[in-house]
Amino acid sequence: MRRTYRLDIEGKHPDRLLEASKHDIRKYLRRERRKALPAGADFWDFDTRVGVDEASAQAVPLPALIHAVDALVAAGNRQFYVEVLRTPGTRPARPVPAEEDRGD
Repeated sequence: MRRTYRLDIEGKHPDRLLEASKHDIRKYLRRERRKALPAGADFWDFDTRVGVDEASAQAVPLPALIHAVDALVAAGNRQFYVEVLRTPGTRPARPVPAEEDRGD
């Protein structure tokens, strides 16, 4: 998903547009997580970028995505750009503790 959200649409309150855009982002993430995983993948990972426009977008971790949007709006920007790309992820195997380390 690559999209620029505007918060200055005539006849619409900017706070409601901001809430609608955050809802749209969360809905996209839920929809993408439901898709079938490719072979060898454990989960869907997301590469996210946020900025005032596409040229100034910076990479942010997924848990900080909504906070980054709030920070842009608090700085007085009337629009923001969000990019969320789905990538398959794998979890590293847990190390097996050695027999002498278990303390039995």
